[in-house]
Amino acid sequence: MAPDALNRLPTDTDDGMVLVISGPSGAGKTTITRAVERAFGDAVFSVSATTRARTPADVEGVDYHFVSEEEFSRMVEGDEFLEHAGVYGKRYGTPRGWVMEQLRRGRLVILEIDVQGAINVKRSLPEAFSIFVLPPNEEELLRRLRDRRREDESRIQARFSQARNEIAAAQTCGVYDRFIVNDNLESAINEAITQVRAERARRREQARARDASGAR
Repeated sequence: MAPDALNRLPTDTDDGMVLVISGPSGAGKTTITRAVERAFGDAVFSVSATTRARTPADVEGVDYHFVSEEEFSRMVEGDEFLEHAGVYGKRYGTPRGWVMEQLRRGRLVILEIDVQGAINVKRSLPEAFSIFVLPPNEEELLRRLRDRRREDESRIQARFSQARNEIAAAQTCGVYDRFIVNDNLESAINEAITQVRAERARRREQARARDASGAR
């Protein structure tokens, strides 16, 4: 998606792509997402809007955009989200305007969202490139959830059950372009970076071929 010529900035390119990364709790998706973001100089991370309470550790505009229930509902009614969903009684959404502006500027726009969110994004932007991060097996996933030492066993089991459902949904929904098994974090990061780099190169080549064909 090319920027308008009159509003083009020196840093703008025609290389924009939306990258969706998903995975269950404990799969390592956030670590992989941040590594991919660091690997590409033009990468930007989409910050979700949420109705959940802000904690002392949260930074507005970095971790989330914190909004009231009323403001969130107004944004939904105004079609201001690419996708939105309720999670554990709180609402989360990806702001449409910001994503489309960054895409227009040629950025690699990274969305770390769940399966339902990915489905909704693909409906609006079928050209989005999507990756799902898998644990090597269920036993390892449960071990990782326990090793976090953040929650009691009942909560861990609830997350484990949700993770199993999310993996099943990801494997059957048909929206993911690549699945990466995180049995070794460094290898999984390298694979994700390689896949994104290859997809952007493929799209550049397709664009050049279209331009060459149109010039004839």
